[in-house]
Amino acid sequence: MRRVPASPFAAALIGGAVVAGAMLIAGVGDVTNRTIIKETAAPAAEEGSLSGRGQLTPAEIYRRDAPGVVYITATVVEQTQSPFDLFPSTTRGTSSGTGFVINRAGTILTNAHVIAGAVKISVAFAGNQTVTARVIGRDPDDDLALLRINPDGIPLVPLPLGDSDTVRVGDPTYAIGNPFGLPRSFTSGVVSALQRSIKAPNSFSIDNVIQTDAPLNPGNSGGPLINAQGEVIGINSQIATGGSSSNGSVGIGFAIPIDTARAVIPQIERTGHVAEGYLGITTTDIDAALASLHLPVSHGALVQTVQSGSPAARAGIRAGTLLTTLPDGVTELYTGGDIIVSVDGRAVTSAAGLGTTILSHRPGARVRIGIVRGHTHLTVLARLGTRPSTLPAP
Repeated sequence: MRRVPASPFAAALIGGAVVAGAMLIAGVGDVTNRTIIKETAAPAAEEGSLSGRGQLTPAEIYRRDAPGVVYITATVVEQTQSPFDLFPSTTRGTSSGTGFVINRAGTILTNAHVIAGAVKISVAFAGNQTVTARVIGRDPDDDLALLRINPDGIPLVPLPLGDSDTVRVGDPTYAIGNPFGLPRSFTSGVVSALQRSIKAPNSFSIDNVIQTDAPLNPGNSGGPLINAQGEVIGINSQIATGGSSSNGSVGIGFAIPIDTARAVIPQIERTGHVAEGYLGITTTDIDAALASLHLPVSHGALVQTVQSGSPAARAGIRAGTLLTTLPDGVTELYTGGDIIVSVDGRAVTSAAGLGTTILSHRPGARVRIGIVRGHTHLTVLARLGTRPSTLPAP
């Protein structure tokens, strides 16, 4: 599957340097929904999205929430094989990032990439009180992880969780984290855009992401993005570097919506991982940019590619072919594929909506998928698989 950056910027994970200090660079792509990014207008801010009731000053937000933000240090061991050595050598290093307390049982939410490859995890609270944490589980598809510490003797301050679905462009945002190892630094900005898509460390796409201009830097990963009520609305995960050699903030940061975390936390706590349905396709929205193609419907998810041997392939869903001449605003487009318009009788209006619907089903679930092929409406039955741990080869 070909993937094209959404802009001249490269998105970078903002956890700390690991061993050699190299930043991980991420692009754009998905196997459950979008394969392209079109330049579209950000959703308009709704008047009155912040009514003024319960709003706190920045100083009040920091005093209330900073004690619940922790400094995470992960000890990482890597093995390297030199062509001149008979046995692999071991390199020990550390990565650092941020997390925050979500309950009084000692549960801490952070990014999965902050603790990737860790053999030991330390968590430091305000006052330099440091304890060892164990991993409850991970959700690499959404770049989330849960840690647990022994709460005895620790003055835990759980951060209140907000509702990311109510966030609007222009709303104030605040970030607390440990950029470049500077504990509990506080920055502010606004919601710059909604419904962005970023790539998780395993190359799957994370949708409905919040974009903010609150300065984020390496070490902010896993920290809270906070609204004017002092509630967490997102988990800071990536930044756009603009090709800068410093990998510092250029005013474009991305946070995973707290609603995404809410949906998977119970399963992570119960099983240590997240099992999600998998169809094995890439799709894109049908919108004004595609109007010149004279498609038979005005909404739905246009199938771009179908993974060989996937549930979609077994159900007979058809992929498109790559156009050489593209409509204005479209970077890459496969046309002629099926258009998915419903799942189990519920309308599909966007690629992101289709992805959310499929991921909400358990592996093995049977779903009825309504498609438009040419001018014919069909229904196919697909038995969902388990989403693989990494993005399959095209």
